[in-house]
Amino acid sequence: MVIMGIVKISEQMHENLRVAGNALSRSINAQAEHWMRVGMLTEMHPDLDYREICQLLIQAELSGGLDIVGAATNQLVKPGTSSPKKH
Repeated sequence: MVIMGIVKISEQMHENLRVAGNALSRSINAQAEHWMRVGMLTEMHPDLDYREICQLLIQAELSGGLDIVGAATNQLVKPGTSSPKKH
């Protein structure tokens, strides 16, 4: 992990992160990163549902981590297929 700086968020969002993180056994930072990853992939792949996004995150982790270039250029493999997702 690299500490890169400070992201300012509202007190309400911080509380939301704390509650969700506690419920899902994640730190506040881990919960924020999860929500950012899900949101990023949702914007890139609006046709996928939450379950499919989570499957993509798991596949990406097994392949060495989420690669923004691969995600942006449709190199991620849609769950249930063996070829990159097409739009």
